[in-house]
Parts: sequence; structure tokens; C-alpha cells
Amino acid sequence: QVRLVESGGGLVQTGDSLRLSCTASGRTFSRYAMGWFRQAPRKERDFVAAINWSGGSTDYLDSVKGRFTISRDNAKNTVYLQMNSLKPEDTAVYYCAAGWYVSGNKGDYDYWGQGTQVTVSS
Repeated sequence: QVRLVESGGGLVQTGDSLRLSCTASGRTFSRYAMGWFRQAPRKERDFVAAINWSGGSTDYLDSVKGRFTISRDNAKNTVYLQMNSLKPEDTAVYYCAAGWYVSGNKGDYDYWGQGTQVTVSS
């Protein structure tokens, strides 16, 4: 069992930056691939970024490439999402998730956090 808790969301303006954190409980965090997903009102939960267990492999949604960076610190049981040059269309609840491999499919993740709200004003 893995418990995930996100933090770092907030209200920012277009062009600003935010860093989201997701801290996991348990001693097996380093075995999991981690993903970030987001869900805007009345929309599906979409893939944003993912990272493998070692941090050596990542994947991104095309629209966030070059602006968002996913990273992890296994010693701190934490995965991060650095978000730069934020746009209003990035507004959503952001969720972290744990799974066994890097995937853009939310069905491949076994554990989810409760989400953190990111709002980007124009």
C-alpha cells in the first residue's frame, strides 16, 4: 500500500511558475514509476508527465514539453513537477500516481493522491 499526498498548488498568473510535490508513505517508493495527471472541470483526467523508478526515463504530454519537468528524490520519497511558463489552459486539479512502469494511461497506475488545485489567471 502506498499513500500519496500532493502539495504546492495555488493561484498564479500567466507566465508564473509552480512546483508541485507528491510525498509517498512506505518504504517501497523507489520501486514505483510515478506519474502526474490533471483534470479540468468537466473533462477527463489526462496524463501530464511520468518518471521511472530511477529517474532515468521520463515522458511528457506534448503541450507541456519544455515547460514542465518531472523529477524525483527517492531518499525523500518525493516526486516533483516543476511547472514554468504557466498558461490558463494548465488550470486543473493535479494528481500524482504510482505504478510499475512509465505510462500515459491512467489505468496503469495503482495508487493516487487526493489532488492539488492549480489555477492560472490570464
